[in-house]
Amino acid sequence: MSDQPPPAYAGPQRVFSGMQPTNGLHLGNYLGALVKFVALQERFADCIYCVVDLHAMTADHDPKTLADRSREVAAAYLAAGVDPKRSIIFVQSAVRAHAELAWVFNCVARMGWLERMTQFKDKAGKHSERMSVGLFDYPVLQAADILVYKATHVPVGEDQKQHLELARDIAQKFNNDFGAPSGAPAFFPLPDSLIEGPGARIMSLRDGSKKMSKSDPSDMSRINLTDDADAIANKIKRATTDPQPLPETKEGLAGRPEVENLVGIYASTTGASLEAVLADWGGKGFGAFKPALAEALVAKLAPLAAELRRLLADEAALDQILKDGAERAASIAEPVMADVRKIVGFWGA
Repeated sequence: MSDQPPPAYAGPQRVFSGMQPTNGLHLGNYLGALVKFVALQERFADCIYCVVDLHAMTADHDPKTLADRSREVAAAYLAAGVDPKRSIIFVQSAVRAHAELAWVFNCVARMGWLERMTQFKDKAGKHSERMSVGLFDYPVLQAADILVYKATHVPVGEDQKQHLELARDIAQKFNNDFGAPSGAPAFFPLPDSLIEGPGARIMSLRDGSKKMSKSDPSDMSRINLTDDADAIANKIKRATTDPQPLPETKEGLAGRPEVENLVGIYASTTGASLEAVLADWGGKGFGAFKPALAEALVAKLAPLAAELRRLLADEAALDQILKDGAERAASIAEPVMADVRKIVGFWGA
């Protein structure tokens, strides 16, 4: 890449993020992503939230249930408070510009960049030759998802920061390779990450070193958004801790990942700071803390689950929201893709 600083991007600020429609949603999705999606509507005029079903194909999936899973994620966006009149909610495969731009970016990105992606190494392990090309190429499609809308900000977890850096590298190389005249603004922005506030990384209830995940074989490792009060109480009661009481300061959480996770969940659920939680509960045992945490979770998630069920019961209304969202998304993406076709020299562009 050139050592010269890239030309400034002159377009509007825009947020983009997405969530895969696989295996149901859990507390980590809600506290780590959905509540932030809602809050970002107050800071940015343009927010685009996608259900990334193309990405879901990188893992084994059931074609018979994929559409329903997509509806479930969209319903979760709405139940959490994303306003479809202010923000765009749609399913990725409904806007074909994502896939088209991904191919262009495949011809911009470099193998060495992708080979450094740690998520592929983690998922593939010793069996990389058996993995699909799609799983290896996942971050390039992710870059296209973001840049087909010229998004400037992306709320991501720590585990996705490397992918966002790749998106920035692809955008900069495209701008350099197909540069505008000297002094003109850059075609693609270099998107910035938004990692802020509590709850950005909710961990497994069974192992504080692992992120809460839909793919974990143990249902006891996570709080599902559809869990009832008894299930939540049981999972919190059985969550891994240690024999010591809760510490009185943040420093006391060091080396106690499961305790830090539960305290973080309590803070995120109640809106309190970690310091305030520890001031209230420091020195007390988990026999008292866990029931209070379960009660706070039930109070937070019960209305969400009820609204989720209501939205999913009216499939036609939900599909209309997704159809409208796809049309609004395409109205942004297609002009960008039309410009890309001209820039790279495609016939008929």
